[in-house]
Amino acid sequence: MKTELRIKIDWADLDLFGHVNNVVFFRYIQAARVDFCEKAGLTSLDEADKLSFMVASSQCQFRAPLYYPGEVSVETHCEWAKNSSFMLQYRILKQEHLVAEGQDVLVLFDHRRKSKVNINEVLRRALLAGN
Repeated sequence: MKTELRIKIDWADLDLFGHVNNVVFFRYIQAARVDFCEKAGLTSLDEADKLSFMVASSQCQFRAPLYYPGEVSVETHCEWAKNSSFMLQYRILKQEHLVAEGQDVLVLFDHRRKSKVNINEVLRRALLAGN
């Protein structure tokens, strides 16, 4: 599955030098992560099983400065899914210009049992659809 999330650049995102602060890029990634996982059917708001994810690692490579005003588009796809973990890859663009790339490794987590769990085939197909 591939998703795209559009996010408006806020004046408060800027740093002293007038460009979007590096920490804000991780907020963009977080918003895209939640959007992607919800569309794949993975949310801790599901009272029945309380399955969600835990972030094992998160990275961002900054390619170009980002300025106000405007909006960014965050493209997300799942690169791989193993037993209990999967990797999401992100491309952050402004007007089709690449400004950053990122990746997360997430672990499927059962909040009721407080432990990681294996990814079932239904979820695996949803995560990897379109790859």
